[in-house]
Amino acid sequence: MIFVTGGTGFLGSHLLRALVQAGKPVRALYRREIPVQLSDIRDKVEWVKGDVLDVFSLEEALQGVTQVYHAAATVSFQPGAGARMIHTNAEGTANIVNACLDAGVQKLLHVSSVAALGRSKTAAPIDEKAEWEESKNNSAYAISKYRSEMEVWRGIAEGLNAVIINPSIILGTGFWDDGSGALVKNAWKEFPYYTTGINGFVDVQDVVKAMLLLMDSDVAQKRFVVSAVNWSYQDLFTQLAQAMHKKPPHIAVKPWMAEVVWRMEKIKGSLSGKKPLVTKETARTAQLKVYYNNERLLKALPGFTYKPMEQSLREIGAAYLQYLEQ
Repeated sequence: MIFVTGGTGFLGSHLLRALVQAGKPVRALYRREIPVQLSDIRDKVEWVKGDVLDVFSLEEALQGVTQVYHAAATVSFQPGAGARMIHTNAEGTANIVNACLDAGVQKLLHVSSVAALGRSKTAAPIDEKAEWEESKNNSAYAISKYRSEMEVWRGIAEGLNAVIINPSIILGTGFWDDGSGALVKNAWKEFPYYTTGINGFVDVQDVVKAMLLLMDSDVAQKRFVVSAVNWSYQDLFTQLAQAMHKKPPHIAVKPWMAEVVWRMEKIKGSLSGKKPLVTKETARTAQLKVYYNNERLLKALPGFTYKPMEQSLREIGAAYLQYLEQ
């Protein structure tokens, strides 16, 4: 039996579908409800209502389980969400690790993030050897993922067989209102602005493929950057717009402009009660030029290749247009 946390989220839903299609027996944790995006495989998954913060529900859920994929995490860049997010992600992972140790699980795959690697002070590509440094530039999300990953390393020291992946920004279909889905919506709306930053990007299907291969391999006690390309946000939005036959962005956002925008959004949000579209963290992160080295995974999984990002964006754009027609 395979157990999945975060199966009702973006990455987790794609993982569940891949496991079901492979004929694997799957048990998944859900907190409130099962999203409509999973209606086609809902009856093929054994659902357990619970929470990673509820140790008793985890103990019950892990009975008879041999493999665990831990993809559950709270993601937020909104002001004031930091303490709750750090608590949920770090303590939730600690609970998963402890439950796996108690249940004698054969292997845990933990979904971390490149955010847990910290930010390089140079232009050199970041890889798995990067050492975390406390800095005011680290987002609350990054801190939460770093502390979560430390719980997994603690579990490894206590005898847990585990492997960690550190995906960059994951792109894919479904969940159009959250996370990277918002990038697709902005491109379709012909949002005219683009930031000058560079980041790593990867197709969700490639992340799932890497997860399945790592889980069923002898590779353990290591972490792996999972990132297909280092692209500028301008290139990303241009490719997305063209995939949907829309006008690409054409106005570069200068750093000073970004500083003005997040402050205006903060004021507007305080007056309207709505979450700001741009926050201090997202405005500044979008200006950074960050590169990631993906060589370790390619060496660990001979034959593994990433889908060309241009192809991914064409498929994502076509899927979004089809979604709008429904």
